[in-house]
Parts: sequence; C-alpha cells; structure tokens
Amino acid sequence: MFVLSFSKKQIRLGVLVAVILALLIAFLCVTHKNVKTGKENALNLRAATQEERIAYLSQFGYEVAPDPVEVQEIIIPEVFNDTYEVYNGIQKKQGFDLLPYAGKRVKKWSYRILNYPGEENAEYILATLLIFDGQVVGGDVCSTELEGFMHGFVRENTEQSPTT
Repeated sequence: MFVLSFSKKQIRLGVLVAVILALLIAFLCVTHKNVKTGKENALNLRAATQEERIAYLSQFGYEVAPDPVEVQEIIIPEVFNDTYEVYNGIQKKQGFDLLPYAGKRVKKWSYRILNYPGEENAEYILATLLIFDGQVVGGDVCSTELEGFMHGFVRENTEQSPTT
C-alpha cells in the first residue's frame, strides 16, 4: 500500500499553480483567435454575428450593405485542385491558410461593398468571408464583372485599405 500526505502549504501551492496554468491557457486561447496579417495590429477575427462580420470588413475600411448577398455552406476540398491552390495563395498572403480546413464545412458570407475606390458600379464588388466556428478563416474581395478581379482584403496594388 502506498500513502501520500501533503501539508496545507503544499496544497495551497498546488492550487496556486493550477490557477496560474488555467489563466495562462485562457490567455493563449484568446490571443490565438487573432491573427496578424502583415500589419502592426492584430485583426479581430470574430464573425459569429452579422455585426461582427460587418465589423471585420470595416477593419479594412470597407462599408458594406447590411444584408449579405449570399450565404451558403461549402466544404473545403480534401485535396486542392489548381484553382484552390491559387485561392489558398491569396489566403496565405493575408495570413490565412485553408489547408487546416480541408474536408471541413465552412460558411461563406458575401457582402456588397459600397465604397470600393475607383468603382462606380458598386453592385459588382463583393467581399466574401469564410467562417469556421464563428471565426474568419479566409476570404476575398472581388468584382463579379466579366473582366473582374480578386484579391485579399487589402488591395494588392496599393497595400492600403480602401479609405487611405
């Protein structure tokens, strides 16, 4: 038979260590939900609600229509074809990577951008967010016109937000 005995001082020390570890884990979980995208400040990636999705896009200076143009559930393919490789390249440039979500369901939310610089016809400019578990995991800004474009949330040709 094996018997362990602890003094009150040892028990208090053990509880203190456990509390410190719990606080450290909670801190790491909260800070892990923010990703740096080549900027000085971390972006808020929360996107579980309509307000959070619009707030995410406003971090880049975009004003969007309050209601999404499209909402759909998609499955990120297990194996990326050439198109997904190119799209994931856009994601990697802005600090995301879709590979960890291969085979998983994500929600795709598309919003009309109302203030895209240099575009008179805003009805063709969309911001698309890919959401997994209430967090932005990717997305893009694109023009749906025939000779359209697609880039990350920051314009590639200026590396500035639309309002600067």
